[in-house]
Amino acid sequence: MRRLLDVLRDECGLTATKEGCGEGECGSCSVLLDGVLVNSCLVPVAEVNGREVTTLEGLPADDPLFAAFAATGGTQCGICTPGMIMAARALLNDHPCPDLAKIREALAGNLCRCTGYGGIYAAIRAASGQGE
Repeated sequence: MRRLLDVLRDECGLTATKEGCGEGECGSCSVLLDGVLVNSCLVPVAEVNGREVTTLEGLPADDPLFAAFAATGGTQCGICTPGMIMAARALLNDHPCPDLAKIREALAGNLCRCTGYGGIYAAIRAASGQGE
Protein backbone atom coordinates (compact mmCIF):
# COMPACT_ATOMS: atom_id res chain seq x y z
CA MET A 1 0.00 0.00 0.00
CA ARG A 2 2.98 2.34 -0.37
CA ARG A 3 2.33 5.42 -2.43
CA LEU A 4 3.85 5.71 -5.87
CA LEU A 5 5.39 9.01 -4.72
CA ASP A 6 7.35 7.32 -1.94
CA VAL A 7 8.61 4.50 -4.14
CA LEU A 8 9.71 6.93 -6.84
CA ARG A 9 11.64 9.07 -4.36
CA ASP A 10 12.92 6.51 -1.85
CA GLU A 11 13.51 3.39 -3.91
CA CYS A 12 14.05 4.72 -7.42
CA GLY A 13 15.93 7.90 -6.48
CA LEU A 14 13.68 10.01 -8.71
CA THR A 15 13.54 13.03 -6.45
CA ALA A 16 12.19 15.59 -8.91
CA THR A 17 8.72 14.41 -7.94
CA LYS A 18 7.90 16.46 -4.84
CA GLU A 19 5.47 16.03 -1.99
CA GLY A 20 3.62 19.26 -1.40
CA CYS A 21 0.43 18.32 0.40
CA GLY A 22 0.20 14.52 0.37
CA GLU A 23 -3.53 14.82 -0.31
CA GLY A 24 -3.75 15.27 -4.08
CA GLU A 25 -4.55 18.96 -3.80
CA CYS A 26 -1.38 20.73 -5.02
CA GLY A 27 -0.04 18.75 -8.00
CA SER A 28 3.62 18.90 -6.93
CA CYS A 29 3.83 15.13 -7.24
CA SER A 30 2.27 14.93 -10.70
CA VAL A 31 3.58 12.21 -13.02
CA LEU A 32 2.29 10.60 -16.19
CA LEU A 33 0.79 7.14 -15.78
CA ASP A 34 0.31 5.58 -19.22
CA GLY A 35 0.42 9.14 -20.54
CA VAL A 36 -2.29 10.45 -18.19
CA LEU A 37 -1.50 13.03 -15.51
CA VAL A 38 -1.95 11.68 -11.95
CA ASN A 39 -1.02 12.78 -8.45
CA SER A 40 1.49 10.15 -7.36
CA CYS A 41 0.66 10.76 -3.68
CA LEU A 42 -2.77 9.23 -4.31
CA VAL A 43 -1.68 6.19 -6.34
CA PRO A 44 -0.88 2.94 -4.51
CA VAL A 45 2.26 1.54 -6.11
CA ALA A 46 0.50 -1.82 -6.60
CA GLU A 47 -1.71 -0.10 -9.21
CA VAL A 48 1.22 0.69 -11.51
CA ASN A 49 2.48 -2.85 -12.05
CA GLY A 50 3.03 -3.29 -15.78
CA ARG A 51 2.16 0.33 -16.54
CA GLU A 52 4.35 3.17 -17.82
CA VAL A 53 5.26 5.83 -15.24
CA THR A 54 6.97 8.98 -16.52
CA THR A 55 8.52 11.45 -14.11
CA LEU A 56 10.30 14.70 -14.87
CA GLU A 57 13.54 12.72 -15.12
CA GLY A 58 11.95 10.63 -17.87
CA LEU A 59 11.33 13.55 -20.21
CA PRO A 60 13.93 14.10 -22.92
CA ALA A 61 16.63 16.61 -21.95
CA ASP A 62 15.72 18.68 -25.00
CA ASP A 63 12.02 18.94 -24.11
CA PRO A 64 11.21 22.57 -24.96
CA LEU A 65 9.43 23.03 -21.62
CA PHE A 66 12.74 23.01 -19.72
CA ALA A 67 14.23 25.93 -21.65
CA ALA A 68 10.90 27.77 -21.74
CA PHE A 69 10.40 27.58 -17.96
CA ALA A 70 13.94 28.89 -17.43
CA ALA A 71 13.61 31.68 -20.00
CA THR A 72 10.23 33.00 -18.82
CA GLY A 73 10.78 32.87 -15.08
CA GLY A 74 8.28 30.04 -14.71
CA THR A 75 10.13 28.78 -11.65
CA GLN A 76 11.03 30.21 -8.28
CA CYS A 77 11.21 27.93 -5.24
CA GLY A 78 10.96 24.81 -7.40
CA ILE A 79 8.48 22.79 -5.34
CA CYS A 80 5.69 23.02 -7.92
CA THR A 81 7.91 23.09 -11.01
CA PRO A 82 8.18 19.34 -11.71
CA GLY A 83 4.42 18.93 -11.40
CA MET A 84 3.78 22.01 -13.53
CA ILE A 85 6.08 20.72 -16.25
CA MET A 86 4.44 17.30 -16.17
CA ALA A 87 0.97 18.90 -16.39
CA ALA A 88 2.22 21.06 -19.25
CA ARG A 89 3.69 18.03 -21.03
CA ALA A 90 0.36 16.17 -20.71
CA LEU A 91 -1.43 19.24 -22.11
CA LEU A 92 0.96 19.68 -25.03
CA ASN A 93 0.77 15.97 -25.86
CA ASP A 94 -3.00 16.34 -26.30
CA HIS A 95 -3.16 19.98 -27.49
CA PRO A 96 0.06 21.07 -29.23
CA CYS A 97 -1.04 24.71 -29.52
CA PRO A 98 -3.32 25.46 -26.54
CA ASP A 99 -4.92 28.82 -25.88
CA LEU A 100 -4.71 30.47 -22.46
CA ALA A 101 -8.06 29.05 -21.34
CA LYS A 102 -6.89 25.51 -22.13
CA ILE A 103 -3.58 26.12 -20.31
CA ARG A 104 -5.39 27.41 -17.22
CA GLU A 105 -7.73 24.43 -17.27
CA ALA A 106 -4.84 21.97 -17.60
CA LEU A 107 -2.99 23.53 -14.65
CA ALA A 108 -6.04 23.84 -12.41
CA GLY A 109 -4.82 20.97 -10.22
CA ASN A 110 -1.33 22.43 -9.77
CA LEU A 111 -0.71 25.16 -7.21
CA CYS A 112 2.13 27.65 -7.25
CA ARG A 113 2.73 29.89 -4.29
CA CYS A 114 5.56 31.96 -5.78
CA THR A 115 5.25 32.99 -9.43
CA GLY A 116 1.72 34.24 -9.91
CA TYR A 117 1.41 31.88 -12.91
CA GLY A 118 2.33 34.50 -15.55
CA GLY A 119 5.75 32.97 -16.20
CA ILE A 120 4.31 29.47 -16.18
CA TYR A 121 1.66 30.35 -18.76
CA ALA A 122 4.29 32.13 -20.86
CA ALA A 123 6.55 29.07 -20.67
CA ILE A 124 3.86 26.77 -21.97
CA ARG A 125 2.98 29.17 -24.77
CA ALA A 126 6.68 29.46 -25.68
CA ALA A 127 7.20 25.70 -25.62
CA SER A 128 4.22 25.28 -27.95
CA GLY A 129 5.76 27.71 -30.42
CA GLN A 130 3.40 30.59 -29.64
CA GLY A 131 6.07 32.87 -28.19
CA GLU A 132 5.73 34.35 -24.75
